[in-house]
Amino acid sequence: MHRRLSLGVRVVLALATTVLAGFPVYWMFDTATTPSDALYRGDQSWLPDLTRAGNVFSVLASDTPFLRWLGNSAVIAFGTTLLSLAIAVMAAYALSRYKFHGKGLLGFGLFATQMLPEALLLVPLYSLFAILGLLNGLGGLILVNTSFAMPVAVWILKSAMDGVPYEIEESARVDGCSPFAILQMIMLPIVMPSLAAAAVIAFFDGWNEYLFATTFIEDRELWAASTGLASFVGEFSTPLDTVFSAALLFTLPAIVFFLLMQRRIVSGLTAGSVKG
Repeated sequence: MHRRLSLGVRVVLALATTVLAGFPVYWMFDTATTPSDALYRGDQSWLPDLTRAGNVFSVLASDTPFLRWLGNSAVIAFGTTLLSLAIAVMAAYALSRYKFHGKGLLGFGLFATQMLPEALLLVPLYSLFAILGLLNGLGGLILVNTSFAMPVAVWILKSAMDGVPYEIEESARVDGCSPFAILQMIMLPIVMPSLAAAAVIAFFDGWNEYLFATTFIEDRELWAASTGLASFVGEFSTPLDTVFSAALLFTLPAIVFFLLMQRRIVSGLTAGSVKG
């Protein structure tokens, strides 16, 4: 009886968590299928009007290049993720396995980068990027987003690598493996769950970033989706159904990416739970 009661409580808590987590997405869909005049009157229904479900994709057919903006955000997010992980993997391995002068200072410097708000660095970074010719380009946004996401990824991966026994690497060295081969074939598969977690953080940092994307990009065709989404808010009128349609389309790719990486995280965490 106690076991059944415990199972029932866990099921109820799981359902409640699912509802709370999924409600914002459901409400965006409900708002996107409700006419703007009804929204301004406060007549929004709790149930979406499925006959207006096609209105969600109407923003793609508007005079705004929203699909291109989504593509720009995808380039920025994936570029930030790949570059952050490429640097973080090598930096984390060096901090975890090697002893060198300034190691503690380097680790503290990476940690200290998270203490400064983005707005404080906006003007100096803008001046630097103007000198280097990196303004009004997606490459510049990838670099600036990497500078914020990479330190977090380094600490996540370093913590995971610290837990890997040295004996595994020593055995590989006896077999003639180089440090890079050990990192690639032994270390990375073991810390794959942490690598996936770092990838999620880096992707969201590049996908959701707004301040630098709005300041560094002037060409409307090169806008990120976060900047394009804000442009739907007008000075005299704001079509709320269109805004939430664009917001829903902006949210779905990030949800899909997280679900794909979540499976990698879970499979990695459970891979070592079964002996043999």
